[in-house]
Amino acid sequence: MKRFLTATLTGGLLLSALPALGQQRITIDGSSSVFPVTEAVAEEFQKASKGQIRVTVGISGTGGGFKKFCRGESDISNASRPILESEMQACREAGIRYIELPVAYDALTVAVSPQNDWAKTMTVAELKKMWEPAAQGKVTRWNQIRAGWPDAEFKLYGAGADSGTFDYFTEAVVGKAKSSRGDFTASEDDNVLVQGIGSDKNALGYVPYSYYAENPGKLKAVAIDEGKGQAVLPSAETVKGGTYNPLSRPLFIYVKESAADQPHVKQLVEFFMTKGPNLVKEVKYVPLPDQAYKMSLERFRAKQVGTAFGGKPEVGLSIEEILKRKPVS
Repeated sequence: MKRFLTATLTGGLLLSALPALGQQRITIDGSSSVFPVTEAVAEEFQKASKGQIRVTVGISGTGGGFKKFCRGESDISNASRPILESEMQACREAGIRYIELPVAYDALTVAVSPQNDWAKTMTVAELKKMWEPAAQGKVTRWNQIRAGWPDAEFKLYGAGADSGTFDYFTEAVVGKAKSSRGDFTASEDDNVLVQGIGSDKNALGYVPYSYYAENPGKLKAVAIDEGKGQAVLPSAETVKGGTYNPLSRPLFIYVKESAADQPHVKQLVEFFMTKGPNLVKEVKYVPLPDQAYKMSLERFRAKQVGTAFGGKPEVGLSIEEILKRKPVS
């Protein structure tokens, strides 16, 4: 629980503290998946600013973060999936324009307890059979997923409904964002999921790769077969190589256009795009290709507002394809 508690306590202290004379403030909120990256960048940036700039980073989930962002309550919104049409509309109505910037790769990790000695691999079709809405109350035991697995009830853990992780997982596995059975333990705090999955041999859930990598011995990753007969484990290599599909995904920050005009926000974003790759590695995520950070920085400096996705969920896109698209707002 260390990471979440640190985030909560640190965020609370920063938010409650009065800014020093002349100190500039930057407010970031949103995805718990993106939080480790942004927190690491914020800490290093504050050191570099020698106390002249204060950055606060909150965790409201991607959906909750966009609600605050479109109300003008934050300068930057962390997102583990692209902005949706309803959120775009809320921002338009509030006069909020934004610049969409990919910052890292994540590999959503399907995990079980180390005590589980049968679910070493799963197909996307098996995951769908387990998670789709029609499974609720009907598909409840391991041997219903694959013959030969135990005749024991499984327990599922996943992201909360405000989470971009929930949206992405359901789109990738079930085929429609937010389409999921409801009888699972949901939490916006990934550490709760880690604890729940790791402590029960009949549990299965999904977490961002960073939370899996930072809990060695507590979780065991399940290799995923997207339907080609080859099961692939999540790793930096399989994400970069494009073989861990369909659960590889880009992570984003959205910068409010009016905030981007402020010198201290501009400094932070430029710091993010130049120093961020090494910090991404430190928090166990996968950096984008160097060229992608250069393209993102060019997009920011040119103030190319809008999103490359048009408000609809998409999975399986390369980062180069995302950055070559003309943003729409």
